[in-house]
Amino acid sequence: MNNSEGLKPFQQSLAGLPQWVSERILQQINRLTHYEPVIGIMGKTGVGKSSLCNALFAGDVSPVSDVSACTRAPQRCRLRVGRHSMVLVDLPGVGESEVRDREYQALYRRQLPQLDLVLWVIKADDRALSVDERFYREVIGSHRHKVLFVVNQVDKLEPCHEWDATCGSPSSRQKINLSRKLSDIRQLFTPSNPMCAVSARTGWGLGSLVETMMRSLPARASSPLSAQLHETLRSEPVKSQARDRFGEAAGEVVDAVASLPFVPEPVKSLIRSVRDMVVSTVRAVWDFFF
Repeated sequence: MNNSEGLKPFQQSLAGLPQWVSERILQQINRLTHYEPVIGIMGKTGVGKSSLCNALFAGDVSPVSDVSACTRAPQRCRLRVGRHSMVLVDLPGVGESEVRDREYQALYRRQLPQLDLVLWVIKADDRALSVDERFYREVIGSHRHKVLFVVNQVDKLEPCHEWDATCGSPSSRQKINLSRKLSDIRQLFTPSNPMCAVSARTGWGLGSLVETMMRSLPARASSPLSAQLHETLRSEPVKSQARDRFGEAAGEVVDAVASLPFVPEPVKSLIRSVRDMVVSTVRAVWDFFF
């Protein structure tokens, strides 16, 4: 089957609309199924950015050309699973030098509008965060809603020798220290999204991170991202989240068409009358696309 066959249920739900309206809505929904999320990932050297990405995503990786003329450009990689893809943008970390930080400020300001989400990775035992905090406040600005802080390498948090290797989870004392670490980060950054703690090496916390990512992403990006996850992370709650967000995105499409200034009022009413049916149909056929 192809995408045109998969869109037949949508066509039926839009049967009562003028043809040009239904075609416009179908075209936009079809674009949603091909949307390519762009995820930025940043953090100092040694925080485990690569290991985190490898633990999360299953797609075949191919390099994409650099996107900046700066001395140190972000590295872009495209991940592909089947007909879906996403782009990871590895953003350089801050704190190397004042010259580099000024360079990176300009780079970030150019990149942020293009990103759906930024995973800001912090090492669990890193105590020198003042540079990160200043950069976050001076540069991120109105894009704070796009930043998701991820505390990685929880297994190395003191007392690291108490890590429960059998269960793959932190000890009681490590959990206490982790709670303090998260509290400190909240005070420094006052993040918009919930913070996540993981051990990419052992897999601890990855499921919770994925669910938080799904909630933090724009509705249009959730389902395409879910297609890139390792199968073990595509849990039923994650699929349910993706399905609901896809329906939400389809509802936004219908609303956008209904709000076009050149659409006559009677047609606007017709479009609004089929909105719930379109959303319900999108959710029902989600598995066909993702």
